[in-house]
Amino acid sequence: MRLLAFLLVAAVSFSAAAQTDPPKLVQFSGVVVTDSLSPVPFTNILVRNTYRGTMSDVYGYFSFVAQEGDTLLFSALGFVRSQYVIPSELPENKYSMIHVLSRDTIWLKEQVVYPWPSKEQFAEAFMNLNLPADDYQLTMRNLSPAELVQRMESLPPDAMQSFQYQMAKDQTKLYYSGGTPPINLFNPIAWAQFIQAWQNGAYRKKD
Repeated sequence: MRLLAFLLVAAVSFSAAAQTDPPKLVQFSGVVVTDSLSPVPFTNILVRNTYRGTMSDVYGYFSFVAQEGDTLLFSALGFVRSQYVIPSELPENKYSMIHVLSRDTIWLKEQVVYPWPSKEQFAEAFMNLNLPADDYQLTMRNLSPAELVQRMESLPPDAMQSFQYQMAKDQTKLYYSGGTPPINLFNPIAWAQFIQAWQNGAYRKKD
């Protein structure tokens, strides 16, 4: 009986000694960058075979609680996936690193866009296309006064014109701030210009 109790106590002691300590928790932080040291925002960082992980911010920085020996998977759109193993037996309960991701090139299939519903209609339109005989005729057609006037009237304002218009509008608003802006209905100069244009036939219906 004593021998059986001794063997039971020895087995329990041996199993307790055989058990290893659980992995130590580590505050794992770092920055995800490219080969040119530019930050990689919104990188997915996941511990393999678990649901634990985090995502880097807009500057590529991340920080979360992990365990020693965890295998981390790094993935981001446009970059090659990579992994990193947290070292064991760290002297402190925190660990930081700079992880570099390599860019991934994705080749897409060629896509041909036609302005016609089918290839047959495209071939018919291409065969019936009437091109100028030489470069001189093509140039003269592009420099036609009627063509230039039409394009000028239908051309939207560029960035500089839009900026100047907005600045003039803001200056006018500041100039009349706290007062009443003028009304052209009571402006004699505007009335004189209207009568002069009316007499010159500016408002006459054109056939």
